[in-house]
Amino acid sequence: MSDTLLQIKELKVKYGGIEAVRGIDLDVHAGEIVTLIGANGAGKSSTLRTISGLVKPAEGNIIFDGEDITGKDPTQIVSKGLMMVPEGRRIFPNLTVIENLKIGAYLRKDDLEKDIEMVYGYFPRLKERSWQEGGTLSGGEQQMLAVGRALMGRPKLLMMDEPSLGLAPIVVQEIFKIIRRINEAGTTVLLIEQNANMALHVADRAYVLENGKIRMEGTGKELLEDEKVRAAYLGSTSGSN
Repeated sequence: MSDTLLQIKELKVKYGGIEAVRGIDLDVHAGEIVTLIGANGAGKSSTLRTISGLVKPAEGNIIFDGEDITGKDPTQIVSKGLMMVPEGRRIFPNLTVIENLKIGAYLRKDDLEKDIEMVYGYFPRLKERSWQEGGTLSGGEQQMLAVGRALMGRPKLLMMDEPSLGLAPIVVQEIFKIIRRINEAGTTVLLIEQNANMALHVADRAYVLENGKIRMEGTGKELLEDEKVRAAYLGSTSGSN
């Protein structure tokens, strides 16, 4: 296995008196797709928001690319090559597609044209809509734009928070194919996803979060075949497809 790119040690996240993440350990190796699955309120988004610097941890350490980034502000973290595609897309609706993409590269000083074309290669529909305002795009197109915007920062690790949320099944299939292509092109991916079936099919490794703690971990294939995971998250048992 390749070197560890992200390591989380004994991470705790609190909101007031509520402990959302309760001392988890996980790691992501360079070149992997790793997914966190779990029900609403399990602590998945809190974990990603803490890694990205949007939330300060109560305890624990976050090591990225050999450096302790615990508690650093989001701009510092982005500058190190860690980008997030947030839940709900959060594109800028009054800016054009190309303006949204350029915002993803706000820390860069070099020419962006090659990367814009790279994003258009993944998402040809965005090229067709380069000069449309983001708010006029469909939900699926906005999700593509959110992914493309993050790719403009040339991430070493791309974190994705519920990329399938609110999208039609055919669009979800397309988004997951793109996630695999992005990974095959060299970007490591940490994925949070309620669609456990899709996430486990695409993931090299996976963790199951329940009530702020990691209850299971293994390869995507192992967890797809696990009876408890199938019953809790896939709505099926071993006799089902």
